Amino acid sequence: MKKMIYTAALAFALFSCKSTAVKTSENETIVTNIDLVDVQDDKVMVSVNPGKIDKESIVFYIPKTVPGTYSTDNYGKFIENVKAYNYKGEELTVTSIDENSWQIANATSLDKITYWVNDSFDIAGEEGVFSPAGTNIAANENFMLNLHAFVGYFDGMTETPYQLTVKRPNNLVSGTSLKSSIVSKPEGDATIDEYSAARYFEITDNPIMYSTPNQVDFQLGDMKVILDVYSPNGVYTAEQIKPNMSKILEAQKSFLGDIDNTNMYAILLYLADMQKTDAKGFGALEHHTSTTVVLPETMPLQALNESMKDVVSHEFFHIITPLSVHSNEVHYFDYNNPKMSKHLWMYEGVTEYFANLFQVNQGLIEDAAFYERMVEKIASSKNFDDTMPFTVMSENILDEKYEKSYYNVYQKGALIGMALDIRLRELSNGESGILDLMKKLSAKYGKEKPFNDDELFNDIVELTYPEVRTFLTTYISGTTPIPYEDFFAKVGVEKKEQEVKSGYFLNGQVPFIDGDAETKELFIRKNIALNSFLEEMKLEGGDIIKSINGTAYTIDNAYALIMTSQAWKDGEELKMVIDRDGEEMTLTGTVKPATMMKTSYESLDLPDSDARKQLREAWLRG
Repeated sequence: MKKMIYTAALAFALFSCKSTAVKTSENETIVTNIDLVDVQDDKVMVSVNPGKIDKESIVFYIPKTVPGTYSTDNYGKFIENVKAYNYKGEELTVTSIDENSWQIANATSLDKITYWVNDSFDIAGEEGVFSPAGTNIAANENFMLNLHAFVGYFDGMTETPYQLTVKRPNNLVSGTSLKSSIVSKPEGDATIDEYSAARYFEITDNPIMYSTPNQVDFQLGDMKVILDVYSPNGVYTAEQIKPNMSKILEAQKSFLGDIDNTNMYAILLYLADMQKTDAKGFGALEHHTSTTVVLPETMPLQALNESMKDVVSHEFFHIITPLSVHSNEVHYFDYNNPKMSKHLWMYEGVTEYFANLFQVNQGLIEDAAFYERMVEKIASSKNFDDTMPFTVMSENILDEKYEKSYYNVYQKGALIGMALDIRLRELSNGESGILDLMKKLSAKYGKEKPFNDDELFNDIVELTYPEVRTFLTTYISGTTPIPYEDFFAKVGVEKKEQEVKSGYFLNGQVPFIDGDAETKELFIRKNIALNSFLEEMKLEGGDIIKSINGTAYTIDNAYALIMTSQAWKDGEELKMVIDRDGEEMTLTGTVKPATMMKTSYESLDLPDSDARKQLREAWLRG
């Protein structure tokens, strides 16, 4: 998953063993129907036929948590009017156990269950669901089907095959990586699409977006890439975005070399209408062979391309981990009683590192730009407890004590990947790094063979060097902060300080503001260095921004604040109303260029014979 920061730092599983199977008839298939034609009150009807059940009662679930989100979202809150019927069409007793589960009596006679599904995008705040994991229902126009919010599962039957049937209007087409299994049948003004899945995980792992045709595909070696775009006001076409995506994915394929886990990959881009209640959580969510992306439609094309480069490159690299290298907790994911893996540093951190490293490796950015990204991550990571063992944080990420540390997986998690990469290059005299390690782990395990969580470090040491164990136990499962300057020194990169320009509320990807999801309040972040503008306005960490020049601001229009501030003119008068420790205050000042002291790193000018330069070249371009 990759969250993008456009409004504020709203920064801020998996997992348990396979459940006992319920006995069904041989070759039984769970048949699910979704009706996108007869939409009523912005809801769609779903029916699920589990086949013959041999238990007197059974529990039906809608997921509480899904892979890649690392949050508790309770998708059952979007489900209404759950009913169960026997083979005579008579209703069976259904008892709601909690928000996400329903117990069905007399299950031996159960024919099917039905229920209505509401979407998340048209609910203010989206009930806290991250938009790329959310849903949209716009009759005859767009359906974003993140299927975990539409299709449930029966207790003990997550390994049973599924047949998914979608009835859709003829004017809409599907965007999905499940196209290889689709069978379409015309039915008057509608079309019936049939998909097959080997188990419930494949249902949740393959989102489908239905919309009016705005789709292109292109070939990358043996991989076919589908780019499907929904632009509600017709601002963008898939053809406009294709050149950038083709260039980026081609570079990623080149970087990965012989890693090739799929012959089809789908990018589903939903561009949100900022003028109405619509998706607001910008970023992307990974799947084995696809990614869902949500971004604002108001972005200029250049900014949209840059954002797509960042989020899609991150999600695409998930084809390595956790999709090809993952633990039992991930493989046998428990959607309603999740147990977290210890290795978010690898799943998200190494993935984020690759999303940056490949760009310098493939010549898309200069060395200095890559160093700058890493320095920004160092600065951001310092906002979190630098002595917290990453394995402990990861294993407990759903707990309130640790959940706000999740954003750090993109910061320190990526830095762990960088430091380990340098260490591996050092031990191998530049011959191999962390990408080589991930290839070896992929060969040892793969999509269908998970590892034991507590054995990963042993596997890594076995595949690399005995000295690597010290790194793993010191900086990942240990409490020692990473001495970044020492690692940079190994590759001839030196630290320096300079005064640089800053945005008023964002310094690159590092925000000065954050938001409270419950109160909707925007506030100045605590315990970070502020730029000269914020200091001259006498703002302090924790100050709640109520309004600026008469315009009230909350999380819901924070993006507008960012965009408006970019148009401020030098000398323009400002009046900010803030809340500081419960007291409302008015601050006044004028717009001036925002600056701050910046830590950066640069390559030392070394002779070719210097071992540090040779190691640096192997690290960045090996």
